[in-house]
Amino acid sequence: MELKSQLKALADKIADLKDKIGTEESTKHAFVLPFINILGYDTFNPTEVVPEFTADIGLKKGEKVDYAIFQNGIPILIIECKNWKESLTNHNSQLFRYFHTTKTRFSLLTNGIEYRFYTDLENSNKMDERPFLEFDITKLKDSEVHEISKFQKSSFDVDTIVSNASSLKYTKEIKKCIVEELGAPSYDLVRLFTGKVYEGRLTEKVIQEFTGLVQKAFNQTISERINDRLNSALSKESEEQHMTNEEEPIPESKIITTEEELEAYRIIVAILRKKLDINRIAHRDTQSYFGVLLDDNNRKPICRLHFNTGIKYIGLFDENKIEKREPITCVDDIYNYDIELLNTAEYYMSQEN
Repeated sequence: MELKSQLKALADKIADLKDKIGTEESTKHAFVLPFINILGYDTFNPTEVVPEFTADIGLKKGEKVDYAIFQNGIPILIIECKNWKESLTNHNSQLFRYFHTTKTRFSLLTNGIEYRFYTDLENSNKMDERPFLEFDITKLKDSEVHEISKFQKSSFDVDTIVSNASSLKYTKEIKKCIVEELGAPSYDLVRLFTGKVYEGRLTEKVIQEFTGLVQKAFNQTISERINDRLNSALSKESEEQHMTNEEEPIPESKIITTEEELEAYRIIVAILRKKLDINRIAHRDTQSYFGVLLDDNNRKPICRLHFNTGIKYIGLFDENKIEKREPITCVDDIYNYDIELLNTAEYYMSQEN
């Protein structure tokens, strides 16, 4: 896909240049204008891309937004830019004021790396407080590239984008709620599920007792679903490997991966998927331990499973990659170390920025 490759090239450029970019103006020229060009708009045509577009607000005259993109003489997207080092949080108020003074249905707040697209789903001609499309250009998913393509000059259609914006926005918000509930089930959710399985009176004590059970049930359900998918994929891979090598002798391996190790791995995947794409989580079995890695990289160990002795241990890593072994009685005990596992993953992710 041409758009995807162009965005990837811009992401690579950002990684190379960002430490040399020190101002908002430099951010605009190095990061934001190339993005506008990728969408197909001519940044050298002042009738198509208007810098410092005037958006008068009531008695305040001469208020300007960084860029406005025009189509057929009508602004279709206004853009407010910040320095790439700045967080976009709490910066949408200025854009909010500009929105209702123009005829546009879309606005964009960006620091050249993070992009937040807004529209007026909740109140006509009043910009929503939350974006319907949000992404980091250095960590794009295919689904996000698809949504970005709708803003290309060649395919831009207001009605198409607006009709899809509602689904995008509220699906994203629901997913956030699900992640929060998985981490710490709310009172209402616990009461809902407890009421379905508990026949007694739902006292505060009962709700407290069931809070941990609901969280555990959620995590185990996710683990089992991942387990089923992994088993299916492993089974298919095994069949294909067998067909390929059915006439070749298979050397005996001293490394034996047990079902218990795989079950523990699936639990770890279920925990880490709150922060990581599951495709980034890998495992390697050795004669002495079963390792879980980020990006299949030995320099990024997330944990190790020591199941080959009488007492089982999970090895956890700190920021200095020093392993600390914790005894466990069964694989379900791994859920007790979800914070440590997520902290290790977050540390490696922070080093990528």
